[in-house]
Amino acid sequence: HEWDLIEKSLQNDPFWYFLSNEAGPTQNRIGLLFDLVASNDGMPERSASDAYAVFYHFSRNLNATGADIEAEWLRIKQIFMTLEEWFEDRRLFHIVGFLVHTGVSVNKLLELTRGNPKDVFERSLRDLVFRSIIGDIPSEISREVIEERIGETLGSIHYDRHKPRIRSVLLLFNVATLLENTASNIRFQFDSFKKGEWDIEHVRSISPDYLNTPGRRKEWLLEVRTYLESQDFTDDERKVESQNSNEEYLSSIDEFLAYDNPKSRVHEFNELYEKLVSLFGEKTESEPDHSIANLVLLDAKTNRSYNNAVFALKRQRLLKLDRAGIFVPLCTRNVFLKCYSDRVKNVMFWKNEDGAAYSKAMMKTLTNFFLGETETTL
Repeated sequence: HEWDLIEKSLQNDPFWYFLSNEAGPTQNRIGLLFDLVASNDGMPERSASDAYAVFYHFSRNLNATGADIEAEWLRIKQIFMTLEEWFEDRRLFHIVGFLVHTGVSVNKLLELTRGNPKDVFERSLRDLVFRSIIGDIPSEISREVIEERIGETLGSIHYDRHKPRIRSVLLLFNVATLLENTASNIRFQFDSFKKGEWDIEHVRSISPDYLNTPGRRKEWLLEVRTYLESQDFTDDERKVESQNSNEEYLSSIDEFLAYDNPKSRVHEFNELYEKLVSLFGEKTESEPDHSIANLVLLDAKTNRSYNNAVFALKRQRLLKLDRAGIFVPLCTRNVFLKCYSDRVKNVMFWKNEDGAAYSKAMMKTLTNFFLGETETTL
């Protein structure tokens, strides 16, 4: 009966993906607990070809002279109860879930619990996160010192060179944001996150280099055209001096799409591209912005369908996903709603000051996380 209850709990995907980065089997997920106990006994990590290693380990234990079957089963139950306690505790759920996702073994986390009260265990977890993301723990712990170390990290990571680390920072920002307010009971969906494939997406488009075929250029123009037909920019929103009407932009798009041989019209497309992105408050940068202030997590399918879309189109699509109940990381949603910006003149453009506010919020939230501080009011 106890076996069945434990198996039923592990069949719950939010619980399973909190503990594992792999898709769970349809049956016998309880095997994870036997793996943990056997590994704790010193059994080497089994290879894919040694499927019965854990079975033989327990078989030897149970057939040994003086074996105590109840004691062996009690070890399984104790491991389960510890993991269940972590899952039910909202703070431990998020910190342990993050560490497991980044590759820290559950057994290593179990070692940190031995002989330690809960508050010491939680502090050890936060320190483990700090070492994995920022580096060595400073000898002096203060808000100023932690902010300085985080600022150095955020300022040094670059899209082209540190993608795994950026992905971890962005995930931690989501987790820390959820923990920052004690009034919130929302949990990060590790199951939805781990079942998907996630890219690092630029908030503001970086260059037209992706649009290097007639098909891609046509698709991009058609998307912009569809968007312009559905919107009516106000004078305050329009960012070009001429303040052309949407009809004039639509006419320019239609004129280009009417060319018999658009492949030979690269120069004309580039001019039209600059004209359109300027409408959306963007322009082709000589040095693309690959900093953390211009990056978010987005599921790969949605990200790769953007085709270098401008901020306004990305925002429109993401909000459609959110309205449909499709999982969107909280901080990604906050970026496209411009929740981090102190003054929102319009929601259709992502400006440098928006990126600076986003980066500032990230540093503040991560600092609070590592200091173990929360905000009790919104």
